[in-house]
Amino acid sequence: MIDPISITAIASISSLGISLEDAWRSYQRNAPLFVKKEFNGAMEWIAPLAEHAAQEILTLKQSDTKYKNLDDSVLFAIFAARKAMKKAKWRAEHNFGINIGSSRGATALFEKYHRQYLKEQRVPTLSSPTTTLGNISSWVAHDLQSQGPVISHSITCSTALHALLNGVAWLKSGMTNEFMVGGSEAPLTSFTIAQMKALKIYAKTTAIANAEYPCRALDLSKTKNSMILGEGASVACLERGLVKDALAIIEGVGFATEILKHNVSISSDATCFQRSMQMALGETDPNSVDVIVTHTPGTVKGDRSEFMAIEKVFCDKMPFLTTNKWKIGHTFGTSGMLSVEMAILMLQYQQVLKTPLANNSIVPQQIKRIVVNAVGFGGNAVSILLSK
Repeated sequence: MIDPISITAIASISSLGISLEDAWRSYQRNAPLFVKKEFNGAMEWIAPLAEHAAQEILTLKQSDTKYKNLDDSVLFAIFAARKAMKKAKWRAEHNFGINIGSSRGATALFEKYHRQYLKEQRVPTLSSPTTTLGNISSWVAHDLQSQGPVISHSITCSTALHALLNGVAWLKSGMTNEFMVGGSEAPLTSFTIAQMKALKIYAKTTAIANAEYPCRALDLSKTKNSMILGEGASVACLERGLVKDALAIIEGVGFATEILKHNVSISSDATCFQRSMQMALGETDPNSVDVIVTHTPGTVKGDRSEFMAIEKVFCDKMPFLTTNKWKIGHTFGTSGMLSVEMAILMLQYQQVLKTPLANNSIVPQQIKRIVVNAVGFGGNAVSILLSK
């Protein structure tokens, strides 16, 4: 990528809290943020919003009668977008673009309306407009009074980083100078948990009831899948060029899609990740990358295939590998932007955030460049090269 793009602000709401300061403090504590909750008669691990974050969403929901019927995925996005816009010092008249996607969208409302339909054979008037795919970005644009382009999309777990790709493309086209990108996910529902269990990738509380780390992301020696779901939203503000006091610079972006062998397939050495990382690096020396924030959701095949892809791209000099899914779970479409947030924190504080179960032998003395990875069902990989 020839012309750099600046990340001038980032904001999120998740189990980590509601600010970069919250997130950094939480990352310093070497303990996951999982709790057990009953779904479909069984206790399951989840990573819900931090208590004070959940209170913020309740306050937002009660602040406007129009918001009381919105799904949490929309409310999460509005909350994060407001904070990001304030940090970036943007104004509505800037006509900035918005692209905030979601893997699952209004999951809780879909389930609620479907239960009502089965019981009463009818649904409320707002059942359609509050569950459409474009609901998140549209409501964020309404809330921020933005007049720029508004895009919504769903590309499974790489959704947030695909939003970033879209934002970069719009900025480089010259059609706008500012773009807000991110993802939002509220998947902690009975049906969604049941879907993950049907795939046999969800962590079993019975088998690991006493484990210190129920999600064993980046533990390449594990023999059982250990994915755990989390919730939240993360939104970044992008601007063209090198902006003073930017949080990070996007030096390169990469993407690739694998040919499917089945609905959730990924090759043993993640060809899609090899291609996306190589594209993001461009002419940058792979040896100059200090850290990779991996996608690694805690599944046996998923974690191993990404590691093998990294080995093939970086060969003799493996960067320091880390992830946040051992701590906050997998937030589906939001996960890539929460990984970007994690990368920004490491660039800011010049300190790696370790994953307890990863086998890293060398900690970089200085952190200059970080690659962030994300991939979803269908082999839709995205890699972002960031620097300070």
